[in-house]
Amino acid sequence: MPALHGKVVAITGGSSGIGRAIARELARCGTKLVLNALADEELDGIRAEFSDEVVIVPGDVAERATGERLLANALDRFGRIDVLVNNAGIFRHGPVASVDLDELDRMIAINFGAVVRNSYLFSRAMIGQGDGHIINISSISSTLTTAGCGAYGGTKRAVEAFSDALRIELAGTGVRVGIVAPGTTDTYLFDRMPGQGRAASANAAVRKLDPTDLAEAVRFMLERPEHANLAHLRLYSADQRH
Repeated sequence: MPALHGKVVAITGGSSGIGRAIARELARCGTKLVLNALADEELDGIRAEFSDEVVIVPGDVAERATGERLLANALDRFGRIDVLVNNAGIFRHGPVASVDLDELDRMIAINFGAVVRNSYLFSRAMIGQGDGHIINISSISSTLTTAGCGAYGGTKRAVEAFSDALRIELAGTGVRVGIVAPGTTDTYLFDRMPGQGRAASANAAVRKLDPTDLAEAVRFMLERPEHANLAHLRLYSADQRH
């Protein structure tokens, strides 16, 4: 299996939750990290936690310039880019009559638009190198969505369709593409949403996945032999009934 030591890894949404857990897991493997974060107050914590082998790129992934700077920082500092993890995402939902359409637009831009744009930007550099790996974080909501959550589930379904098409297009270039789709995970995703008390309450009784579970899944995917592309990995809590 490919050794991860020395690999250059870019992660969007790397300051908390699943993204930070992935960063920790891959840092233990000796990778060099290029982390994107939106919240300024979280950046100091990242710098304090990780070694000098980390580059922080603040910015909103909904903006094209953020992805461009993420790639440029990786190439300028380390001379190459081996892995991109498109992790940044938000969750918004609500009934047809009252859902905030501006919030939905932003969710679509982050959850899907940024994934497409960054995947294209980074894959171009990886093709030039002759190898690379793109992992897009999806959700089981891509196929198991519920009323009021159609837009969120739609963004994740779109990510999976795009990722499959990209994997096929990049076959033979040395660049692999995979999807990790988690079930209910213990992160801030529900906590930071306006008016999401009922959704959080509904999930409280379910034993959730820990972000470290997803981080280990990402590492497992990256460690597959170079001739093998683990394209889909769906991870559920053992208590999840849907």
